[in-house]
Amino acid sequence: MSNSGLLSIFSQSLDVPVKREIFVSYHHAADQSCYEEFSRAFHDQYEVVNDSSLDRDIDSDNPEYVMRRIRENYIKGTSCTIVLCGWQTPWRKYVDWEIKASLDMQHGLVGVLLPTNPILDNGGSHKPDRLQDNVDSGYAVWTNWTTLSGEALTTAINSAVAKSSALIINNRPLLQRNGEHP
Repeated sequence: MSNSGLLSIFSQSLDVPVKREIFVSYHHAADQSCYEEFSRAFHDQYEVVNDSSLDRDIDSDNPEYVMRRIRENYIKGTSCTIVLCGWQTPWRKYVDWEIKASLDMQHGLVGVLLPTNPILDNGGSHKPDRLQDNVDSGYAVWTNWTTLSGEALTTAINSAVAKSSALIINNRPLLQRNGEHP
């Protein structure tokens, strides 16, 4: 039995809630302050895991190697990926890769519209294409930073985790470089 399984059993016997582990994906240079605020606001409810900037952590251009490292070192053990969507997020290759790895593992997916992401004329907003595919299919949950409370985040995560993997759309090619527009 894994350590997390033993911890869960022990916590249940003490009536101590186990924190759900979530992975947070975001554009580090542009949205670090939002991540820090998110982490402060929800650290009591969730075990927040982030990638600590894959550009520095994984020194490789080999997509298969990087995807394996993302799955094994960051996404494994979590049940849901939260994508903080600022105005530059859609065109960050590692955000795209983290979404792909999360979907490959059939984890829940929640997108959060950040205040830095402008509302478009059609009422929509910029988000990574792979995330948009899954919002459109009904697999991913889309929510707004301005309405995000502990209860709203819990509802979004629980909803995302409960979705049928049959709704997953994950057939786009990986972004190969930052700033790439399909």
